[in-house]
Amino acid sequence: MQIPIILIGPMCAGKTTVGEKVATKLNIPQCSMDEVRFSYYREIGFSKETQQQIGEKQGFQGMYAYWKPFEAYAVKRILEEYKHAVIDFGAGHSVYEDIKLFQLVEKTLKPYDSLFLLLPSADREESIQILHQRLQQITDDNDIFELNKHFVKHPSNRTLAKQTIYTKGKSADTIAEEIILSI
Repeated sequence: MQIPIILIGPMCAGKTTVGEKVATKLNIPQCSMDEVRFSYYREIGFSKETQQQIGEKQGFQGMYAYWKPFEAYAVKRILEEYKHAVIDFGAGHSVYEDIKLFQLVEKTLKPYDSLFLLLPSADREESIQILHQRLQQITDDNDIFELNKHFVKHPSNRTLAKQTIYTKGKSADTIAEEIILSI
């Protein structure tokens, strides 16, 4: 079995839920990037005050750009710290517009064979529609919907993933079993 097991994908793809199921079935820890990311970000100078100032001046897109170097660093750090675990990345931690940041993350992830992209469907538009419906239960922020659409369409996730699992119509337990059988 190849550990860690890494789950990537857009928001509301089921990464955390499936990650918990896989971890329970394998009796190993599970770590969600969303729970630890800010401690890693602060190691290299992240500031909530700076984030807020950027958000006020440049809006959500400015904040998103501010996060990217911190996200790339967090990928390296979580893999150093959680070597024997199921790790679910935040949606942005596997999507990079800056080619240098993408190449850094790609190099960091290259040795890991148990790297799964979770998407509802092979059809991008169908995935976007399904994820939009799930996100509507959490937010009505159009910036979030657009960002998630970007995460689905951007090539980073597909390039980084060693395997893609389509989740539409499957339970979290079924998806977890599919992952376990393929590692």
